[in-house]
Amino acid sequence: MDKYHKFAELLLGSRYAVALTGAGISVESGIPDFRSDEGVWARYDPLEYGHIDSFQADPAKVWNLLKEMDAMVESVGPNDAHYALGELEKLGVLKMVITQNVDSLHQKGGANNVVEFHGSFRTMHCNDCLKSFHRREVSLVELPPRCTCGGPIRPDVVLFGEGIPDEAYSRAFDGASRCDLMVVVGTSASVAPASDLPLIARRRGARIVEINPEASELPRSVTEMHIMAPAGAAFRNIMKIVKSMQTEGKN
Repeated sequence: MDKYHKFAELLLGSRYAVALTGAGISVESGIPDFRSDEGVWARYDPLEYGHIDSFQADPAKVWNLLKEMDAMVESVGPNDAHYALGELEKLGVLKMVITQNVDSLHQKGGANNVVEFHGSFRTMHCNDCLKSFHRREVSLVELPPRCTCGGPIRPDVVLFGEGIPDEAYSRAFDGASRCDLMVVVGTSASVAPASDLPLIARRRGARIVEINPEASELPRSVTEMHIMAPAGAAFRNIMKIVKSMQTEGKN
């Protein structure tokens, strides 16, 4: 039996499957991994442009990076991997998506129970009075955008030096503790605390499978199976098999 069939069997046989996704799942949508040679950190110093202290000191400067990221997120759409996870949720196979991405592509791909571990560009808030805004309410003609109170507005994304939002942290670790299968997609599993989630799931008895063109930093003792392929291509194969198995099961 090849890995794709085994993967599909694990999915359909699971009680509570959870996906953990990283930048690699959105590369096929046109968003480079931030840490790649084409990513934003190749051109912007993370501590100078991505740290909360930098935003507090000079929000206009940090918004040069944020505006570029915002435009990138606004210009792309979900790929086959996002659609596949959305479909698996609708089929009742996948119970939760935990994503480190801020692009909202999982929701656009049809998933509803999405934990945005690092936030998103979909909503923003005033850094001073904390008033909330939807992205479409905020003009980026002048930087930084300002609240009516005069404070600078910022996206609801986690900057360096900030903690994971309490609700996202709680939901993600609850999902990792409850799942019996965790599908790790497009992440190197190198950034804590998200990288702790597969370890927690494994300690609780879950099976861990990976889809990523390259090896992640998860120990071999944690990952049971690794499909070394781009997420979109892998999920196209997996979904064909899942649907075939479901059809056979009905007959």
